[in-house]
Amino acid sequence: MDFIENLFTLENLGETNIWMSLVAMALALILSLLITKVYQITFTGERYSQSFVHTIIMMSVVVSVVMNVVSGNAGVAFGLFAVFSLIRFRSAVTDAKDIAYIFFGLCVGMTAGLFQFGLAIMLTLFASFIFYLLYKMQYGKGKDTQILKVTVPENLNHENLLVDIFQQYTLSHTLRQVETTNLGTMILYTYAIRSKDTTNDKELLDRIREKNANLKVSITYLESAN
Repeated sequence: MDFIENLFTLENLGETNIWMSLVAMALALILSLLITKVYQITFTGERYSQSFVHTIIMMSVVVSVVMNVVSGNAGVAFGLFAVFSLIRFRSAVTDAKDIAYIFFGLCVGMTAGLFQFGLAIMLTLFASFIFYLLYKMQYGKGKDTQILKVTVPENLNHENLLVDIFQQYTLSHTLRQVETTNLGTMILYTYAIRSKDTTNDKELLDRIREKNANLKVSITYLESAN
């Protein structure tokens, strides 16, 4: 214990800052590992990326050093942030929640870099708990937009054919495309729909097949339901 206390009471301020920076980087590393573990547990997307996990960890550690460098020096701060503004992600973030985790890791790194170790730990534990709680409760879960394609015989073609079904099973529906198929003997309607929470896809398809002479009907999910 005496050795650890001596590390932070050195008369040489530069050497003290080096040790404090090492502690900040180590803490940022540990906390970012916890953040990425929560990310892996709560991940609900379709394309998991190991490189994204590594990015959160490295950004947290690097930012902790950057904050130590720019603290108390406005000129250096403006210079560094001007350089960082040139950085662009090579791939788009596909899940909005990923942006929150990036910002989460950055904030933890910034707090650790300012030597606010207690605050960094508290932020990590509290925010991780919120992420996990929202995941377990499935807060805000709803039906995603679906693409419904309905093939209708040319002789049954009229715009109000499915209105009563949509009113019963969907929250909203929008006609996106109309095209002919099978040498003009069939009409293919494409709708964007949002089903009600109580809607069963099979039941919806069966009801539509009763209207379109049992021809092809398909539902495509644009995103997985979260």
